[in-house]
Amino acid sequence: MTGVICASDPLALGAIRAARRRGLTVPTDVSVLGFDDSAFMNCTEPPLSTVRQPIEAMGRAAVDLLCAQIQGTQAHPGELLFEPELVVRGSTAPPSGT
Repeated sequence: MTGVICASDPLALGAIRAARRRGLTVPTDVSVLGFDDSAFMNCTEPPLSTVRQPIEAMGRAAVDLLCAQIQGTQAHPGELLFEPELVVRGSTAPPSGT
């Protein structure tokens, strides 16, 4: 195994702790990636690589849809897609030997 992808940043911090308990170093032995870019993830040791969601755009779209529903106008008929952003920090690295 060269890396762990976690469903949240707090889970990623737990994965780093578990790796250290097994004598592994992050990112030399194993890379760890979180999700959400929670506050202070750039202040952890190592700084956590994560996937950032466009929270502001998602919230704005939700408000727009709700307002349209309240006003009785046509709401967006399909699903909305938002592009996440990979934030590379110190908890990820290429696999050893590459």
